[in-house]
Amino acid sequence: MSEHTEAAERLALTLTRGGLQRMTARTLAMLLFSENETTTAGELADALGASPGSVSTAIKALASVGLIERVPRPGSRREHFRFPDEGWARLMSAQNTVVQQMWEAAETGIRTAGADSPAGRRLADMRDFYAHLMRELPAVIDRWRATRA
Repeated sequence: MSEHTEAAERLALTLTRGGLQRMTARTLAMLLFSENETTTAGELADALGASPGSVSTAIKALASVGLIERVPRPGSRREHFRFPDEGWARLMSAQNTVVQQMWEAAETGIRTAGADSPAGRRLADMRDFYAHLMRELPAVIDRWRATRA
């Protein structure tokens, strides 16, 4: 096993511990460690020793949160993929939708449980936390981008 492959597998293990599905984590790690600008799903499957179907599922999951993008390759009949520029910022921007949904769920829960109930107070804490994230994430991403300029 090459040094890059070992490092990619360690990263995938870390991502799995963080909640990603195993094949999704391995696919993402392989993209991050790739020496090529783009790769095909078949190349990913071969490198991972995985089935094309499991890699396809991982690609769909990564595309849905902005961590992989399709890249046109003139003359190639296969789809090519890469980790996008500012992929991590895209992820946090895309997750603002999740943050909004969590805020809405907390708000609904407060109305159901009652604001003065123990559940209502816990849900208010949840709502306030997600409201804070919605306010702060765009500024965090902007500050990060400014440090890269």
